[in-house]
Amino acid sequence: MVRQIRRGAGHEENAALLGRDAERSVVDQNLAAVGTGESRVLVMHGAPGVGKSALLGYAEGAAAGMRVLRAVGVESEMELPYATLHQLCAPLLDRLEHLPAPQRAALETVFGLRAQAPPERFLVGLAVLSLLSDASEQRPLLCVVDDAQWVDHASLQVLGFVARRLLAESVLLLFGTRERSQALLGLPELEITGLSDADAHTLLDSVTFGRLDQHVRARIVTETRGNPLALLELPRGLTVTQLAGGFGLLRADTLPSRIEESFLTRIAGLPEQARLLLLIAAAEPVGDPALVWGAAGRFGVTPAEALVDGTREWLTLDTNVTFRHPLVRSAVYRSAAKEERRAVHLALAEVTDPRNEPDRRAWHLAAAAAAPDESVATELERSADRAQARGGLAAAAAFRQRCAALTVDASRRAERALAAADATLQAGDLETARRYTEVADRTARDEFQRVRAQLLRSHITFAAGLNQEAPPLLLAAARRLEPFDMDLARETYLIAWGTAGLIAAHSDSLMAISKAMRALPPPAGTPHALDLVLEGYALLVTESRAAAVPVLQRAVAALADLPVREVLKWGWVANAVSAAVWDDRAMRVIVGRVVEGVRAAGALTELPFCLTSLGIAVSWTGDFTAADAIVAEIEDVSAATGVPIAPHVELRLSALRGRAAEAEALIAATIEEAGAGGQLMGVTVAQWAAAVLYNGLGRYEQALAAAQVCTRMAELWVSVWALPELVEAAVRAGDDAAARAALDDLADAAESAGTDWALGVLARSRALLSDGTAARELHREAIERLSRTELRPEVARAHLLYGEWLRRDRQRAQAREHLRTAHDLFLSIGMEAFAERAQRELLATGENVRARTARPQSGEELTPQERQIALLVSDGLSNPEVGSRLFLSPRTVEWHLRNIFAKLSISSRVQLRDVVATTAPTKNGPS
Repeated sequence: MVRQIRRGAGHEENAALLGRDAERSVVDQNLAAVGTGESRVLVMHGAPGVGKSALLGYAEGAAAGMRVLRAVGVESEMELPYATLHQLCAPLLDRLEHLPAPQRAALETVFGLRAQAPPERFLVGLAVLSLLSDASEQRPLLCVVDDAQWVDHASLQVLGFVARRLLAESVLLLFGTRERSQALLGLPELEITGLSDADAHTLLDSVTFGRLDQHVRARIVTETRGNPLALLELPRGLTVTQLAGGFGLLRADTLPSRIEESFLTRIAGLPEQARLLLLIAAAEPVGDPALVWGAAGRFGVTPAEALVDGTREWLTLDTNVTFRHPLVRSAVYRSAAKEERRAVHLALAEVTDPRNEPDRRAWHLAAAAAAPDESVATELERSADRAQARGGLAAAAAFRQRCAALTVDASRRAERALAAADATLQAGDLETARRYTEVADRTARDEFQRVRAQLLRSHITFAAGLNQEAPPLLLAAARRLEPFDMDLARETYLIAWGTAGLIAAHSDSLMAISKAMRALPPPAGTPHALDLVLEGYALLVTESRAAAVPVLQRAVAALADLPVREVLKWGWVANAVSAAVWDDRAMRVIVGRVVEGVRAAGALTELPFCLTSLGIAVSWTGDFTAADAIVAEIEDVSAATGVPIAPHVELRLSALRGRAAEAEALIAATIEEAGAGGQLMGVTVAQWAAAVLYNGLGRYEQALAAAQVCTRMAELWVSVWALPELVEAAVRAGDDAAARAALDDLADAAESAGTDWALGVLARSRALLSDGTAARELHREAIERLSRTELRPEVARAHLLYGEWLRRDRQRAQAREHLRTAHDLFLSIGMEAFAERAQRELLATGENVRARTARPQSGEELTPQERQIALLVSDGLSNPEVGSRLFLSPRTVEWHLRNIFAKLSISSRVQLRDVVATTAPTKNGPS
């Protein structure tokens, strides 16, 4: 084996595999699992030269009967969006026609095969998942991604998404990388470390001639940490005397640079034309021999003079140009003088086709530029536009950054710096975005440019989580924008209002922003949705709900037709308009429409927030199955995008279900986390949930305390929903003064709305503080009004309170009727604590109540994801449609369906629809 390492071809690969039985066994196990229909992912990480590429090569050689797809990250291509993804998927592009139309369009767009609006990155991920799933139906796939540390950001995000969704597709996805990136965290991993001491000594002996002092040998092995490439290369860079005496040895933290130095020492002995050819190949990221030789020809380099024996040791020019090791490429490129690199990039730009590869040509021109150059800056600007059209936000940002740096005119440089800051903010690099905002501010030649720089700083501040600082910055930016762009100013005012409303410490900011909104000139012509929301919100804070409600009711109608592009800019602030006017149907319809639009647009970073609004709206109807499905989708999308989302829907559901231990833990955790971050909304929702929970459990003192905390907050929506909880808890706890004060606030909030929801809840609350005939009429009014809505939990609670009042008034027969209705409704919904409270009241009337638990929801034995799939399939969605909704491949959906059928003892989709139908929400019961 040692002589094979020294003399045979592929000696580095063999050396890296020396003593790698355990690692090869892991690879073999993954290959075997894929052969049985499973999917597997493995991230192999370790230092340069430690043997990752050799293990990936071993996997390729052992993948009998599998189709192998391979891609390699290239450092100079890191700014080109989807470059590595295109490498991996290129052999499968003939199968694009098998994908659903939106997915096919997404891949064709990012690969430059069609021109249309940039797709959401996670729609691209779903398309790649479907493409791999489709290809794996013919035979299992092995997908190898080497040098993942140099994969472009867009490709790595998509590949990380795909890796997390693989389940039953017969795909093995292997990564080799130096460091574990954020996009790959949490995936199965295998750290590749150096060789054992014994194997390292064996390898060192195979490449050294003459005896080494044992202490020197031990030091070399220790300081290389058994790195196979270091053990092979470093002795070649030292004289026999240096090696024998231990001179020139290295520290472990300088190992990569010392390996590169070893390469360069030997490369320095090559002829000038050979060294120039290596530099051209290092600067050309595609590995296209025609481009390399074309650029070489510009310098008079010929194959006869460049391809000496020594060159072939470092470079292979076949159908592709490949370096023997990535460290060779980086060593050659970094060691060249700046003038040499610029000359090589210019030559490569001259031979790159401007029609087929305009972005690579522009990037080479940018690398060749020694000073600002408007023609190059213009090319980069066009490349940025193309990158953005393909959804390559990081690449667009990189192009715009370089474009700004190469711009000659100061005013134009400020414009381009603003564009660079905006693109960089969208790409998520807040620090770099802030730096380009400062460039724009410094080079601005007019006030409008300076104002837009301030606006960008405000958005960066908010995106950075510095929420306390954002509202005043946004307010100042909005004021300064008014003379230049009134539409942008109005949008900025609304976003400022929304950010102030989220934060506990900003009631003063909210008032200041609202007054500024009131002072805006009226819009020309018919007011649009934005105008109505601005006016209504301003009135809500500066005047009263009675003044705001008529305007906000008009806003509800306008929001029903709001384009998705407007939703994505400021729609999140307007989501609460229907709640402010107590219009439950509009709340579900508008938010549902927004969710469908955002989902169709593939705007997945916005989707969790819109789904949260929908989940709260659905929870009011008591359809816990649908709400659970929404929670599962929120979790799926949040995990896929990395966008954290507060558990508002889970809080609401846990409170309504009344499972004390589970709900209390979630409430406490949310209050702690949201409170630490100054997040007013999170604390308010958690306290509201606590008030509902404790009212259901009959722990009225605790319910009162939670509701009082909630209603004392400056938040404008959920704190109002907590008022009925406060009235009920205060009455039951014997605090009539607190109850009457809360009732006055509730009347102010509900009377002007005039909906059955508002007036029904108000009547129910008033009945608690009334006696005799007045109480009876109010209870009946509450039941009548709420029964005209779809708010089943509210109807059930109205029956419960009336039944409790009747029992206390010694009208047992009538009390039983309403308590029985409440009990049955609570059970059918799944409100366990409230059902037990109704049961206790029934027992007090003398009625025998059989011990029953809440009626099981569909698929009670199923996992949350299985319940979600069962619900969607019962609605008639096909496997591909379910997969698109849940970011799964159709084969994974089919795998889940088999488990669902087995658990429910059914065998068809028709039977599944029947099972779900038996637990669909029922009507509200008798009034």
